[in-house]
Amino acid sequence: MRSVLKALLAVGVVTGLAACSTAQPPAAPNTEGPLSKVRIGVGGINKVIYMPAMLTERLDYFKAEGLEVELSDEQNGVNQENEMLAGHLEGVVGFMDHAYTLQLKGKCVQSVVQFANTPLEKVMLSSKEASTVKTMADLKGKKVGFTSKGSSTNALINSLMAKAGVKESEFTGVAAGAGSTFIASIENGGITAGITTPPTSTTLLDKKTATTLVDLSTVDSTKQALGGLYPASSLYMPCEWVKAHPRESQKLANAFVKTLQYIASHSAEDIAAKMPADYAGGNQQLYVASIKETKAGFTTDGVIDADGARNVVEVLAAGNPDVASNKAQIDVAKGYTTEFVTKVPKA
Repeated sequence: MRSVLKALLAVGVVTGLAACSTAQPPAAPNTEGPLSKVRIGVGGINKVIYMPAMLTERLDYFKAEGLEVELSDEQNGVNQENEMLAGHLEGVVGFMDHAYTLQLKGKCVQSVVQFANTPLEKVMLSSKEASTVKTMADLKGKKVGFTSKGSSTNALINSLMAKAGVKESEFTGVAAGAGSTFIASIENGGITAGITTPPTSTTLLDKKTATTLVDLSTVDSTKQALGGLYPASSLYMPCEWVKAHPRESQKLANAFVKTLQYIASHSAEDIAAKMPADYAGGNQQLYVASIKETKAGFTTDGVIDADGARNVVEVLAAGNPDVASNKAQIDVAKGYTTEFVTKVPKA
């Protein structure tokens, strides 16, 4: 019996040692050798608020940094986020508020480059309803649109309605999409109002089929509506990927900040001319107008407004019961990093 026990113990020790010897250590940061390919999903690549993604590619700034970047398009930003969490994308160009809702799910992602410190969006109201709807509170009992369920626009609508004293159960939220589907929803009565971006909002204003109910595109109007800034459009990435790829992260920051500086220093006409022709939807003048409407809202340095980041959590809590009940668990600073944008070489 003793010999059998000794034999079993010996096998156990050997097995344990073998397991230890084959255990994989944490991935070391990629500080030398070839740069990793970076796949970035964009939550609506033709939306002006996400313009820096394609503009950076068109200006060859990724190539100038020695990066191989693959951009993919999906009008539903939630889908892109899920693709990133599944490991099919390294980053997403979308609203950085996802960093905080994901924290509550045990996930760590962070804004690496902040494109804008306001949503650059507008709540558009059907012109047919303009005589009776004057505030968000007047949308009680109405159909109100956003991009998709669980999206940042969904969260913003819920928060704006909550601030107006209207509970989520007191209005009908509608996933109205973006672009032509959103326009059709407004014009056909599918929604009374909804939140969207240029050039969709610009098109509605041009057609006079909708008016602006709430403007979240400027600093002053955003502060008035949301009680402070609301950092939104950004490049956000998994914390572990950023930590393991400091060179790629820095080069992405270099390229995007250079693009943000290009936006600030060039006319809307110049910018539009660099973008794919089909982004204008056959109306170049309107596309230029949508860029004019938005360009001043982009940062020039990719740095997030820290007070604005704190306000993001407060705004989310107003319309999201999960955030409201777990707000104390959210680490605001963990949702972004300025490590790379502050090291971008001066132009």
